[in-house]
Amino acid sequence: MAQQESGAVLQFAPFQSSVDEGFWHRLSSLKLNKLGIDDSPISITGFYAPCSHSQVSNHLTLLAESLPPEPSEQSSTQSISRGNRNRCSVPGILYNTNTLESFHALDKQSLLKAEAEKLIVLKGALKVHLGSRHNHCLVVAPHLQRHVPYCKDIWNDIHSGKAEEDSSVLSRFLLISFADLKKWSFHYWFAFPALVLDPPATLVDLKPASRWFSLEEAESLSAACNEWRNSSSTADVPFFLVNIAPNSHATIKHVKDWEACQEDGHKLLFGFYDPCHLPKNPGWPLRNFLLLIYSRWNMKKVKFLCYRESRGFADLGLSLVGEAQILAPQEWRDEQHVPNAVGWELNRGKKVYRCISLAKSMDPTRLAVSAADLNLKLMRWRALPSLNLNILSTRKCLLLGAGTLGCQVARMLMAWGVRKITLLDNGKVAMSNPLRQSLYTLDNCLNGGEFKALAAVNSLKQIFPAVEAEGVVMAIPMPGHPVSSQEVESVLDDCRRLCELIESHDAVFLLTDTRESRWLPTLLCANTNKLTITAALGFDSFLVMRHGAGPFSSTTDNGAEAMNALSADMSKFSLTDRDGGQRLGCYFCNDVVAPVDSTSNRTLDQQCTVTRPGLAPIASALAVELLVGILHHPHGIYAEGEIANSSSNRINEQPLGILPHQIRGSLAQFSQMILVGHSSNSCTACCDTVVSEFRKRGMDFILQAINHPTYLEDLTGLTELMKSASSFNLDWDNESDAEDNVDDCVEI
Repeated sequence: MAQQESGAVLQFAPFQSSVDEGFWHRLSSLKLNKLGIDDSPISITGFYAPCSHSQVSNHLTLLAESLPPEPSEQSSTQSISRGNRNRCSVPGILYNTNTLESFHALDKQSLLKAEAEKLIVLKGALKVHLGSRHNHCLVVAPHLQRHVPYCKDIWNDIHSGKAEEDSSVLSRFLLISFADLKKWSFHYWFAFPALVLDPPATLVDLKPASRWFSLEEAESLSAACNEWRNSSSTADVPFFLVNIAPNSHATIKHVKDWEACQEDGHKLLFGFYDPCHLPKNPGWPLRNFLLLIYSRWNMKKVKFLCYRESRGFADLGLSLVGEAQILAPQEWRDEQHVPNAVGWELNRGKKVYRCISLAKSMDPTRLAVSAADLNLKLMRWRALPSLNLNILSTRKCLLLGAGTLGCQVARMLMAWGVRKITLLDNGKVAMSNPLRQSLYTLDNCLNGGEFKALAAVNSLKQIFPAVEAEGVVMAIPMPGHPVSSQEVESVLDDCRRLCELIESHDAVFLLTDTRESRWLPTLLCANTNKLTITAALGFDSFLVMRHGAGPFSSTTDNGAEAMNALSADMSKFSLTDRDGGQRLGCYFCNDVVAPVDSTSNRTLDQQCTVTRPGLAPIASALAVELLVGILHHPHGIYAEGEIANSSSNRINEQPLGILPHQIRGSLAQFSQMILVGHSSNSCTACCDTVVSEFRKRGMDFILQAINHPTYLEDLTGLTELMKSASSFNLDWDNESDAEDNVDDCVEI
């Protein structure tokens, strides 16, 4: 094995870095979910081990666990475990810039030198604790010069004795980076700060350890090193002392035990885990180790052991023993003197940063999820810090109707981060659909057309593969559409299936194109107290509204116990919600007639939903925004209907703005109104009478409502109300003045 020439300048093999893909994924998540635009330095941990192959050096590696845990992981994630022989922990600092321009603007060529020069004017700030990472800086940009320079940490730790207690601080590193989360590319540059010996250390001798020790010493040292490496308390301690007694017995000691090792006749070597494999050069960690030895103990000649392994055991043939001579000037003993620093890692021999792109190596679905979540998470950085993305991604939404409204609502829900969507429809895609119904193409119309619910689900998965979408082909039983005896079982099965679907979802959108098709879902949602959103279209007008809480606001149990409670305490059925406020109405609360057949005996323009093309996207967007507002409101489904510019709204203003009850818009006037309507005790869908009757009779009640058009009106008292209205005669007094008119007004 070749030997370095005696008296030559001691040259060190630079540290090499390696970053696991998991580190970048973790950094991206941390940036989006916690850091936002905060560019403060972050404490990280790197790992390395002694060289274990004669042809390959070990790298300082960053893993996913090198970064601090996210807030959601604080309780379950423990600190990095110690005692792993293959992972010596090294403290580091990460500075992640917000823009690529900021990254390029850093003065990387003279960074370490400039920071060392700034230290000359700093007095008395030597005892810097290792944990005070937030006071350190990585760049020389003007807005960052307020931080304590990083290379001073090593110098301080040497003079304060910190490096003797925790020798890993001698190998501190820093990393500057820019994470492009749109392209999944990462620009980065490592630095392994090393303080410069001036004049440089010279090499007195360097040879394989097996040629430096006697056979007895080598055997004893190998056994001592293996014991040191196999102990959980010392396996990852990278700097140590080797003490060889006159009887050739070797012991390994901590660096802090230097005083105890000063015995006559003993050989003392300073050992370190050497990641380098080169036969003529010690590894980078020795640079700062020599500085510690000279500064603390004024040793001008130092014998060192570059410890290397083979197959997990000490390999003295691969390890090196050398002797270095240090001729540093006397001012180095002064704590206020700070040497210059070097250490930027070279990229293929050049002083340039590195760039890695993970887009090609990532699963397309994972890329789609990251890209879809990006805008939502960016909203939390500045505009909406309180935005709860988890409450959106975990909600299951049921869309009744997969037509013009259903297609738009499904896409809007995905844009807001909703991942669980079920579409219900029994129609097929017609040639006239694709232009207005955004989830369909011409291919869906061929051969008689595909079922809309199934075609819509396939389209959603093509747009966003991670969506959990399901299509249900089923008709909704409707009042005014009588069923024959042969169809009863099929209709009842549809009713039961609809009950199960509503029960298993968190929010229901009523997006069908007839009034009567909304009745049964409205009843079932009132019964189970589900979040319900209705969107309905006219030719140039629309209605978007949220249904109020059902009359049973405390329970949805349909069992015998609930039936007994119902009979015993009818006071639970009321026009008030659980907070004592008046319940908001549903889609049917303002009607004075029951829903009936609206599709029979209609002309072509009456059979189709003829609307202005821009109407559906507007209504769909408002419907989804209404759901997001409900989910973020502290009172949820029980929230009162709010109107813009009211004084109460300013007091209780929510991050997403007001939460209206009804939004009625007109394209003809390019106008929009916000209204509030309370529940009616004669509503054919959500009043206590109807809901209680459904709970008592179940499917028999639904069949009677379907087959007998006037049943609901008779049950709710609408029939009597209409009779009373017909027989009520208003006696107009044209001669009465305005004041009398005010007093005589009648509220109906």
